[in-house]
Amino acid sequence: MAARGACAAASDASGRLPNSRSRDTDTPFLAAFHRGLNETGYVEGRNVTIEYRWAEGHYDRLPGMVTELVRRQVAVIAANTPAAPVAKAATTTIPIVFLTADDPVENGLIESLNRPGGNVTGVSLISGALGGKQLGVLRELVPATTLIAFLVNPANPNSQRYIIGAEEAARTLGQEIHILKASTETEIETAFQGRAGALVVAPDGFFINRIDQFVALAVRHGLPTMCPFREFTAAGGLMSYGVNLPDQYRQFGIYTGKVLQGAKPVDLPVLQPTKFELVINLKSAKALGLKIPPTLLARADEVIE
Repeated sequence: MAARGACAAASDASGRLPNSRSRDTDTPFLAAFHRGLNETGYVEGRNVTIEYRWAEGHYDRLPGMVTELVRRQVAVIAANTPAAPVAKAATTTIPIVFLTADDPVENGLIESLNRPGGNVTGVSLISGALGGKQLGVLRELVPATTLIAFLVNPANPNSQRYIIGAEEAARTLGQEIHILKASTETEIETAFQGRAGALVVAPDGFFINRIDQFVALAVRHGLPTMCPFREFTAAGGLMSYGVNLPDQYRQFGIYTGKVLQGAKPVDLPVLQPTKFELVINLKSAKALGLKIPPTLLARADEVIE
């Protein structure tokens, strides 16, 4: 589902969910999605069936998964960032509910936020637009750093948008950045061996699958790293700035339930988060030999001791 390339389908009789991650990684987010469904009166195994598919980071598997869902004529397809455009291209009749990290108007999913048009609506995390804020916060922590790296997954269809946003933010801040690309575990490891003094990680499902690797590499190489979601920081990462993912998955579930109840996507405005969380892990900062400025600590929504 969201942020990593997922697609789901549900109906009163059956449902399908292909996902680019693994089920183990998605467990807390699936629980939140189910809470949203429950709020609209749907309980898996009682009055709705969801059949899951996991692409495990292979975005090229998504077209085949979507084609299967369309062939089965499921009642709703719920899709995340990479899967949503694939689903839209595959059907104009089956309702699609998306959870995307990007601007759904800019990437052609919908016509407008208030009136999505067609058979598509959902939840926009706008995580892809937060690179500038993340870059600024990281530079505030390490002001002497002359070069900050920005890591994207080139297999993610939105990677170029992330790069453009990061470069525009860097120009505004007067900060030199170096774009790095990784779509394998080995390439992630290589990204931590460069000459940059800090690293910003773009939102991506494969990256979320590799949380433990990111945390271990940051400590091993002494590289201050900013990640897009709290899940990184809770696992031992230095800091994160972005949305509360479980809450957004709950909203994703609520919208899917509303469509199952008969609501038309065209009548459901796209939901956007109203709050973004800055989370700082003090234990990780100590391991990196960093002292968090009091002004930054005061702005944090959560400080992990």
